This record gives sequence, C-alpha cells and structure tokens, in this order.
Amino acid sequence: MNRRNFIKGTLALTAVALVDPIKFVVGSKSAEAADSLKWWQQKPVYQIYPKSFLDTDGNGIGDIRGVTQKLDYIKSLGAGAIWLTPIYVSPMVDNGYDIADYTAINPLFGTLEDFDELVAEASARDIRIVMDLVYNHSSDQHPWFLESKSSRDNPKADWYIWRDGTPDKPPTNWRGIFGGSAWQWCEERQQYYLHTFAVQQPDLNWENPDMRRALYDAANFWLDRGVGGFRIDAIVYIKKPKDFVDGKPDSDGTCSVHNMTAATPGILDFLHEFKREVFDGHDIFTVAEANSVKPEDLPKWVGEKGVFDMLFEFSHVNIMFPHGEVWHRSELFKLSELKAALTASQIATRESWYPIYFENHDKPRSPETFFPHGTDKILAAKALAIILFTLRGTPFIYEGEELGYMNAKFDSIDDYDDISSRGQYDLARADGLSDKQAMRFVQKFSRDNARTPMHWNSSPNAGFTSGEPWLPVHEDFANCNAEIEDADENSVLNFYRKLSGLRASSEVLLRGEYEELLPKDEKLYIFTRTLGDKKLCTVVNFSTQKVDFPKKIFDGAKKIFGNYPDEKNFLRPTEAVIYEF
Repeated sequence: MNRRNFIKGTLALTAVALVDPIKFVVGSKSAEAADSLKWWQQKPVYQIYPKSFLDTDGNGIGDIRGVTQKLDYIKSLGAGAIWLTPIYVSPMVDNGYDIADYTAINPLFGTLEDFDELVAEASARDIRIVMDLVYNHSSDQHPWFLESKSSRDNPKADWYIWRDGTPDKPPTNWRGIFGGSAWQWCEERQQYYLHTFAVQQPDLNWENPDMRRALYDAANFWLDRGVGGFRIDAIVYIKKPKDFVDGKPDSDGTCSVHNMTAATPGILDFLHEFKREVFDGHDIFTVAEANSVKPEDLPKWVGEKGVFDMLFEFSHVNIMFPHGEVWHRSELFKLSELKAALTASQIATRESWYPIYFENHDKPRSPETFFPHGTDKILAAKALAIILFTLRGTPFIYEGEELGYMNAKFDSIDDYDDISSRGQYDLARADGLSDKQAMRFVQKFSRDNARTPMHWNSSPNAGFTSGEPWLPVHEDFANCNAEIEDADENSVLNFYRKLSGLRASSEVLLRGEYEELLPKDEKLYIFTRTLGDKKLCTVVNFSTQKVDFPKKIFDGAKKIFGNYPDEKNFLRPTEAVIYEF
C-alpha cells in the first residue's frame, strides 16, 4: 500500500480521536475490551527459525530437540508461546515455506516423536507451541500438485490455479514477489500455473471445496497433537480475482502480483469458513500475516467479528517501500511516518488486539532499520525493546533480537541462501545498478540477516553446531551471545527479561489505553498508557543528538526504566525512558 495513502487513511480514521494538534488518542473502549485478558495477551511470544536455532546432531541445521533443550532460556524471557516457522516435509527451496506434506515433520528437523516431546516439555513450563500454516501455496513436489499437473481431468486437476496461454506468452503480465513472471508453463497440461512466490510454490485454488477441506484437516491434525495456535502465512493472497487481466505495468512492463491479488473481495468468506472448521472451540490464538490490509479494515479481520485474534500488518516495517517492496527503490522515511503507522494500528485494534513486532524471519535486524547511521546499536536495541513492551498488544520477540543482533552484510551474493535476495539482486542489476550498488541493498534488506545461526556462546560456530553451519555465523558472535549476555547485568538480554517482568506485573501496560503525543515531532516518539488514575509514558529519542524535554508533558513524572543507567534533565542520543505519573 502506498505510504502516503496509508497515512492519509490514518488521519481520516483518527479524526474523531484527535483531541488537539499534539495528540492522537485511542478511546476508552480499549480498556473495556481488555477487561478479561486471555493467556496469549498476557505474555510475549518468542519466534524461532528452527533451522538456525540449535543443532543437536552436528549436521549444521537446527532441529526440534535444540528447541526443547532451550525451553528454560525462552521461559526466562517470560514467553507464553513459541512460534515455529515451518518444520514440515519440504524441498527447502524457500526454507520450509514450500511444503510437500502438511502433516509430517521434515527429517532435517527430527521426528513426530521429537515434536510431541517438545509440546509436552513446553506445556510443563506453561509455554504453548504455535505452528506456521502456509496455505496460499504448496511445494511443486507435493503429491497434490504432482497429480494436478499430470492431466486436465484428474481428481485434483482444479486444486491449483491453471490458465491457458502459449509457451512464449503468459496469461497476464504479473510479476512474482520473488521476481520474474508469476506464471510457469507446464508441458504436461500445456497450461500455465500461478505462483505468487517462487516457481516451486504453485498457488492453491481456494475455490475448490475439496482442497479447502484437505487444508482444514491438516490444521486439525496439529490441534489434536496439542498445539496452542497458528501463525498463518501470506493469507491475503488466497482469493484470486474473477478475471485474470494485465495490471498497470511498471518500468519493466510487468505488474506485481501483490497489487492484483492481495485482499481480493470475497476473501473473508473463505476465512470465516476456516475459522468455523478449525479455530472455533479451541483455547488457541491465531495470528495472520496480512500485508495490504488497511487499518480501517482491521475490525473485519480481527476480534469477535473478525477471523483471527491478531493480524501482522506491515505498514511500519515496510515504510521504506512506498511503491512496493523492491529493495533498490527504497526511500528514506520520517519518524513521523513510522509513528503514524504504529498509531494507526493501535487505533484500529482498540477493540481487539495487536501483535507488536519489529523483527521476524523475513525482515532485517531492527536497530539498523529504524535508527539513523551512527547510532549506538546497543542503545537502539534497548530503545526498540522499550517500545515493544509498552505498546498495547502482545510483544513478539524474534530469536536473536533479545541479544541485540545486527545485520550480517555478507560480501558476495553467492554467500546468500535466501531466494528473495537473489531475485532482488537480479532485479537491481537488470535496472542498471552495479554489483556493488545491488549488493548494498541486499546487505541492508536480505532475509538472511535474520536467519544467521543463533549465538549461544563464544565457542566455534557460536555453540550452534559441531558441524558446518548451513549459513555463516555472524562475525560478532564472540561478543554477542547468550552466555556472555546472561552474565552481564546491563546486556540487551537482561534488559529484555526485566522489561518482560515489568509488563507482566503492570496492569497499565497490559490493559491501559494508548495515546500518542507530539505526532509531528521528527526526533521523539512519545506515547502514554493509561488505566484509571494510573499512567505510564514512553519517550524515545530516535536521533543521534541531545534533545530537550517537552517540559509540560513530564511535570511530576518519575523515571522507572530506561536504557541509560542515570537520569538527566534532557534526552541523550537514542535514549528511551519509561515514566510513571
């Protein structure tokens, strides 16, 4: 979605809540809606990329037993759930998001027995396991697709999106999200199939009720094994338009498939059926990835009248891509735009709930994303942690974020495993950028920045594996690892633990209303959380300069937490403070 249109929509949405020129406020209904908090609203969620978490068998790839071994570490962060990215049988073209069997564990990660043990051990620590569902597409090695492509009249012929064309002329000018045409020619059927993502990830046809039933059965299989919820991948693409036509072309003559298929009208009919057949009647939570859902539409997607408990939308993490997620076309953004995006999400979910996040397996490390060049990265990591734990909603911590990880910045495109990084590199080169220029954008935005192996200690390969790691370990592992930070009272890790404890014990942070102050300020992000006569205020200096306090806001305030050990009568560079009134 265009950033400026987003902000325009935000202002329209919040017009009734605008009390004066320096405030955006979420109304009192937020506190009423949170009168009875559920378990997933009270504790953070810890996201694990299993391939990079901990390898227990020396093959260089993390596994399920590695997660089980580190449950006490995760518990120390106060987490109530662990979200696992896909661990199903897969050719691993897209690191597990190309699924070849929805009800079997990939031998790379272990066995179904290992998974059952993880669920049991996590439950003993009051932690739920949340599975990742990838229901827009499957692997081209899935038996369903192998049958579907074999002929035009087999029982699963209509389980995928097939259209006529000729080998040299696809049905439309749509460009896949990973680059190249979104259509792939199939010799067996003499037709094209649609793939929103990689060629090896054909899109499923949700118009087919038998296909939908198979997906629902797979989700229920995991519920029967005791999982505590689902994160649903790329769900906005499941409904395709009635007519497949060319879109408005970019400079290369193609149009992003995202612009043509995301959140197509009618999608909520499918999703309400999904909810009835799978989610209803279970003590679980659901959170969906929903790039392009507008803030004003969130009530249709989340909460009592919606489908999911929470929705990952991308306005704040994609704010540098106002014209679509093409890395080399990124733009600098203003702090006021980032704040507007966060505030819009807070307002749109005032009667439901919000998943707060700055990092995940698809995004680069946050300190280098949201703070200017020259920022102290440790202070930045702690500042973002303060925002993460004091906004209204459930904090999502991505593995390594709690240690203050930074981007990997590999030297060559050959060092990158991520399929989207290679696609973005090729697109940049095709647009005339040099190798050095193209690499600069890959280093900044690659998904591999979030996928380097976890740092457990200062031993070879950071204690991640006794073998050769599937992706190089970050060069800073000797100084940034769990063992060292556990022993350092002032580390990012212990900062996260303290913040998690603060949130768990604070009714204001769990239930309070959100109000933004000074939305136009380009250095400070200030917001309050209020419950009855109790108020907390978060203030973060996003600049590398000293900033004077807006005194009328902080009269009578008492500092209770911050990323500097002492207190001044001004805000230092990258300083973040929580005040109590």
